[in-house]
Amino acid sequence: MPNHATTRRGFLTTAAATAATAAAGSSTAGAVTTEEHHWGDIPLAVATYSLRKFSRAAAIGIIKDLGIKYINVKAFHMPYELSIKQLAAARAEFKKAGLEIVSGGNVGLRKDDEDDVRYHLEYCKNAGIGVVVCAPTHKNLPLVEKYAIKYDLKIAIHNHGPEDNFYPAPSDVYKRVKSMDPRMGLCIDVGHTVRTGADILEEIEATKDRTYDFHVKDLADFGDKGSQVDVGEGKMPVAEIFKKLKSTGYKGVVGLEYEINADSPQVGMAKSFSYMRGVLDGQKS
Repeated sequence: MPNHATTRRGFLTTAAATAATAAAGSSTAGAVTTEEHHWGDIPLAVATYSLRKFSRAAAIGIIKDLGIKYINVKAFHMPYELSIKQLAAARAEFKKAGLEIVSGGNVGLRKDDEDDVRYHLEYCKNAGIGVVVCAPTHKNLPLVEKYAIKYDLKIAIHNHGPEDNFYPAPSDVYKRVKSMDPRMGLCIDVGHTVRTGADILEEIEATKDRTYDFHVKDLADFGDKGSQVDVGEGKMPVAEIFKKLKSTGYKGVVGLEYEINADSPQVGMAKSFSYMRGVLDGQKS
């Protein structure tokens, strides 16, 4: 495994500058582009769960300051109970800010009940969420498939580590969906995956034809759920993960799901994106 402390030092100046810009809330941060960089090979996104303590408008401002275009929108920022008209207005608010909703969730789907599955997937259809990150049970998978087909949605089942009785690792999702409609797939969460003891690179390879979304975070200790740190400060093999995603032909985004410092995550998110951008620039062919 590479020396991540050494690697991080190589990107420290950029990370600090980006973090300072985000912390200041400068509008110039939104001017970051990918034109001169290698970042477009793996488009980076924000899972808005990272900004769960912020209103939609505040979250939009933070994401723009981070120089990020793509988002996985959580119901905090587009509530389930909104009308079709209200959902369209919310989506328009993101679009006006230059942000693109590429996926949504995590949507629980933990009830073995057709009305519940239909309600949540109809919400996704009405909200314009084409890739649904979710956490169904084993029993209701046929219902999820039924409404995924009806509404033409891609389903990205999120693995949640050793505490998850249904899908601890991506391969646990894959074995359930591989014979189902092609819309049925998975969202790999690297932090939860490594806590199962699974090899994250092997998991990416084994599930490549059904991976529709991807969440990244970093851990100081792969055995400790509470050891999450800024990306680049832990043990996660970020460079190898990006290389593997490229080699498998992954077409989605890599979304930062930043679960620490919920009240003030901006600096940590900026550092995490700076690190990932530096890694991607270092992988120029």
